[in-house]
Formats: sequence, C-alpha cells, structure tokens
Amino acid sequence: MIKKIFWISLLWLSTQPLYAQVNRWQQRVEYTMNVEMDVNTNRFNGTQKLVYHNNSPDTLKKVFYHLYLNAFQPGSMMDVRSRTITDPDPRVRDRIFELKENETGYQNIRSLKQDGKSVNFEVAETILEVELNKPVLPGKKATFEMEFDAQVPLQVRRTGRDSQEGIRYTMTQWYPKIAEYDYEGWHSNPYVGREFHGVWGDYDVKITIDSSYVLGGSGYLQNPQEIGHGYENASKAVKRPKGNKLTWHFIAPNVHDFAWAADPDYVHETMQVPNGPLLHFLYQPGEKTTNNWKQLQPATVKTFQIMNREFGEYPYKQYSVIQGGDGGMEYAMATMITGERSLGSLVGVTVHEAIHSWFQHVLATNESLYAWMDEGFTTYAQDYVTDILYERNQENPQLNNYAGYVNLVKSGKQEPLTTHADHFISNRTYGLSSYTKGAVLLSQLNYILGEEVFMKGMRRYYNNWKFKHPNPTDFKREMEKASGLELDWLFLQWIGTTNSIDYAIEGVSGNEKATEVNLRRIGELPMPVDLVVTYTDGSRELFYIPLQLMRGEKEETLGMKRTVKKDWPWVYPEYRLTINRNISEVERIEIDPSLRMADVERENNVWPKSASTSYSGDTAAQ
Repeated sequence: MIKKIFWISLLWLSTQPLYAQVNRWQQRVEYTMNVEMDVNTNRFNGTQKLVYHNNSPDTLKKVFYHLYLNAFQPGSMMDVRSRTITDPDPRVRDRIFELKENETGYQNIRSLKQDGKSVNFEVAETILEVELNKPVLPGKKATFEMEFDAQVPLQVRRTGRDSQEGIRYTMTQWYPKIAEYDYEGWHSNPYVGREFHGVWGDYDVKITIDSSYVLGGSGYLQNPQEIGHGYENASKAVKRPKGNKLTWHFIAPNVHDFAWAADPDYVHETMQVPNGPLLHFLYQPGEKTTNNWKQLQPATVKTFQIMNREFGEYPYKQYSVIQGGDGGMEYAMATMITGERSLGSLVGVTVHEAIHSWFQHVLATNESLYAWMDEGFTTYAQDYVTDILYERNQENPQLNNYAGYVNLVKSGKQEPLTTHADHFISNRTYGLSSYTKGAVLLSQLNYILGEEVFMKGMRRYYNNWKFKHPNPTDFKREMEKASGLELDWLFLQWIGTTNSIDYAIEGVSGNEKATEVNLRRIGELPMPVDLVVTYTDGSRELFYIPLQLMRGEKEETLGMKRTVKKDWPWVYPEYRLTINRNISEVERIEIDPSLRMADVERENNVWPKSASTSYSGDTAAQ
C-alpha cells in the first residue's frame, strides 16, 4: 500500500506545470481605454476593457482594482496618515484636508461587467473589490468592461492639476488599475502615498482633450501627423486653437503602468540616444526652464548610454522627461519632474528617475514590500552614473550614502528593511532605509565581492530577471552565482535586522621579527576584513581575512600585494593577525581604507588612532 501511494504521488508530481519550478508565473493584462477630458471642469469620462489572463495555479473568485484618485478627499487614509505621522511630507501635510469640493479627486465606477454580465462590486476608498460571477480558472482569462468618471484633484502628491509651476495636468495613478496577484496573493493595499506594484501588460489608450493641449507620457504615439504639436516634426510645435478637440492615441507594450501629462504651453523637443531610445522632453519655456532643459538633454542621453553599458539595455524605443508633478516620480517610459530647478538639481533628479526605468519599470520588484530594491538600487546607480557623467573619478562615489546610513544607525530609530513601505514610523526612517540603506547594501556587496564581480552580478541580475518581479532571494542568488560565495548571512542581517558593523584595531605590538595586530568585532553584523598595512618605505600590503560563512574569498587585490589569512568564524569576537615585519617598519594599519565597509565607528579602524578617517566632511563631499 505504501509503495502504491509513493508511485501515485510521483506520477502526480510529474504532471504538474514545470513553470512553478523553473520560472515563477505571472498574471497578464491587456488594457484598452478611451477617456475624454473636460478642461473646464477638470473631469473626465472613460471606458476600459481589460482582458485578464490568470496564469496562476489558483482559482480566482475575486479581483481588486486601485482607485488612486479617491485618496484626495478630506478624511481619506492618505489625509489622516499625513496629519498624524510624526514628520509629514511638506507637500501634503493638511492640504488634502483643506481641499474644496471642486478641488478633490474621485473615481466613480458607473458599471462593470465580466464577460458581458454585470458583477457586484464595493468601493472601499482607494480599493474596488469585485465579486466575480464566474471564477477565473488557472490558465483561463476573463474580460472586464468598465465605465467610469473622475475628477482630477488639485496637485498635492504626484497626480493632479494646476501645479505650483502652472502645469495643467499630471495624470499619474489616474485610472482604475487592477491589483497584482502573485505567489504571495493579492496586493490590494490602500493608497496612503507610498509605492506600488502592478501587472505586466499592454496598454492601448486614447485621450480626447482640447486641441490646444500638448501631451506626453508612456507609450508610442500612433497618430503624430494628426496631432501635430511637434510630434510630426519636433523642431516645429504646431499650435491649435482652443475649443476644438483632438484624440491622442498611445500604445505601450509590456509595461505595468501608464501615465501622461498635458499642458497648452509645453514645448516638445527630442534627442536620440545612439543605439537606444528616442528621448522626449516636454516643458514650459521661460527664464527658469529653457536654458537648463536644453542642457539637460545631452546629459540624459549620456545617462542612458552609461546605464545601457554598465547595468543592461533599456528595452523600449522611447522615454519622456516631462515637467509636472510635485518633485520627481517615475512611471513606465516616462518621468514627471518639477522643472524650475537649478541645472544640477534638474540633471540629478532626471538621472534618478530615469534609472528607475531599470529597477522599477523593467525589473519591477514589489515596491511596497521591497522599496529598497528599487529606491536603494536606483540611488546607488545614480551616484555611479553621475560620477562618470561629471568625470569626478571618485574612489568611492557612495560616501554620502554611508554618512546618511551611519546617522540613521546612531539615531536609534532604525527599522528592519522588511517593514512594509506604508508602515514605517516616520517618513525620515522610510527614506533613509529605502534609499540610503538600500544603496549601502549594494556597496557592501561591492566590498565583499570586489568591484568587477559585483558589476557582473548586477548585469546578470538585470538580464535574468527583467519583466519578472524579482524578490530579495532572486537577487541574492544571482550575486551568489556570479561570485561563487554564500551570502545568506549578509542578506538575513542587513534586511531582517537592525544589526550594524563595527570592527576595531584593539592593539598593536611586536618586535624586530613580527608585528601582532589584535582585531575585534564589536558590531553584531560580521564581515570579511580588508586590512592594509603601510610600511615606512612607502609600500603597502593587503591582508585579507575572509569570513568563514562566505565559503570562499574575493579575488580583488586593491592594486597591491595581497596575503590571504585564515577565515574568521563569526562567533569569535577577536582575531589575532601576524605580520612578518619588524614593528618599527610599520607606519600605519587600517581596516578597509577603500571606505566601502559600512563600519559605523571608523575612528577605531586605524592605528595609530590619530590617522583615522570618516565618511563625513570633505571625504564624503568629493
């Protein structure tokens, strides 16, 4: 009987879909939307046809949509969260609470059908919960047809109308968007102002609006000759009289969001990335914008060239940089940024938002759960790119991130990176955790693996996981495969705890035959150690102490003679290192002179102590 059960079980396993073992499944969507904007009332009507492919092994009895615009009403979760958090976003504060009726945002669902039959649904502020008439079985699809109307809120956060710079419409997170369902289940989180997660799909969008408006955004414009406005000839923007209407038709393939912006005063200019996308720039000309936006264009071209070469190729044929929003925010094939900035600020924010195309809009991690995998990796790449862009040639372009991280540790207000983006106690902790600590994680991998292997791993991660929503384990495994090292110990502690790194040179002694160095691990997070000795004759020697947990060692020599010492087991707080040189010949000893290990107390890393270095001050600002 036992043998029979075994063979039946083996037969059942052999018939299961192999994609569950080889490649994680993903849902798929096809949006067809038609919307008509009334620029006098700031309202629009829309129809949406959504073909939903259930590629999961699960039977779905419900689906959920995001209704982001409903957040912009007094008393909403976003409003209350902003008014009760310890350090509210200055762009929001109590501004939602103070909105007048014609300044609020809303999304009304007038009708919804599944495969031609009406379904029951309930609106819970920013989430639409839909009870299906018929379950969507694994491997099957359903077609949802929706009619809706909406009001565009006054610009408060990301989306809205009439921004402080006078941009009429920033249409981001503007349409009923189906929530993601993946191996972790539904991600139907209410919108309180943080990040998002979406389903890969194709968008076919038609926007009818007053003919005097110029549009830009996600996707490829299908009717440029009909539209004019510089799209048929970017050097000549054609102005059309107000009052008539035009329909702009965009197609965006294989993206997980769609955004657009509109203003009657936009100038539209383009610049081609060699062997890359056509870049579109839309902004209001003037003393505060024109000169800087023209200089921005070649810098953006160089940014795409560097990213394509160093991190992986951008897969789409266009990208739009659009003046709009309330700061800088990334969307599929486009970004919305405030435009009246200094040139340095304008380039900096554009570089950052453009790089999101790699880490959020191509790799597309779940930003609500793993904001550090997008914001942190983007911040690291931004500093990497700007170092090349401005020809700074810094030994470590990430030092400002280290300084911010150390400040977070010493504040005593750290929270684990496993914290959901919506649930950080303060905005400051969220920002330093997601952007700064996330970037410093990559710097730790650079230190542990060596620069060359680390960059190889980053390219491998991008190429193997684009369009697949990778999670932290997926990223860790790619880095392990690139390096041949075990990295569980780093990821478990850096992501799941608030443990920090602190190594010290406790004492140095010796005689004419040898020098003894006593090292101590003070912090809870163990690391391999690069120890560089400078001799009185000016020569330098690297003593490399692998961490036993790594089950191997990096090959990097830092351009000097390297001696590999015995592994340091992590439970041992002390390590004794012998240098076969007269102590009188030893001028300086330093742990990690490259400043890549995120040691929170650098003053104990150097002997003699008077020679210590730090992440702050002139070093961090170079």
